[in-house]
Amino acid sequence: MTPAAAAPRIPPQGTLVISKRLLWVRGAAYPLENIVRVYTFELTPRRGAAFTRFLKRGGATLIFLLLLTWFSDTSRSSYGSSDSDGLADFLLAVGVVVLTYFAGEMASVVFARSHPVLAVETNGRSTALVTGEIGYLNGLVYAIAEAIDLPDAEFHATVTSLSITNYGDYHFGDTANIYGGSGHTGVVK
Repeated sequence: MTPAAAAPRIPPQGTLVISKRLLWVRGAAYPLENIVRVYTFELTPRRGAAFTRFLKRGGATLIFLLLLTWFSDTSRSSYGSSDSDGLADFLLAVGVVVLTYFAGEMASVVFARSHPVLAVETNGRSTALVTGEIGYLNGLVYAIAEAIDLPDAEFHATVTSLSITNYGDYHFGDTANIYGGSGHTGVVK
């Protein structure tokens, strides 16, 4: 057997394939027996949290810049021109760059759009996410659930990949609100 024939064949990147009890999502294989949940939801950015984070970081940076400007002005008026002027100007420029970075980071989340998503969760920590039309994704949920029950099931579907750089900027999965009762311990680890 040649090495090329022995190498496994991975489906193309834009596909979702079920074959031989494996679910392939963009080149990653998930055994069907390890899948615990398949569902669709609207992946929405945490716009409020991003704005609040900007206010905290940007406010602290702005206070630093104002204190640096005040210190620079008082040292210039008291001692004339000094060597610390160059350092103060450098720190002022760095502060402006940092403030601009925080604003850009906030804008990337605030102006991000929501995506309909198909999520495949395993009994481990891994989750596969793909996006597309919500009706198409709901059909894929049904097809994957059927394939889990049928050992000979095989199908191919075209999906769109989703690129997320910071998972903390998005709402994932379910949210539970507990009202009333007694003895709630929260999450015990």
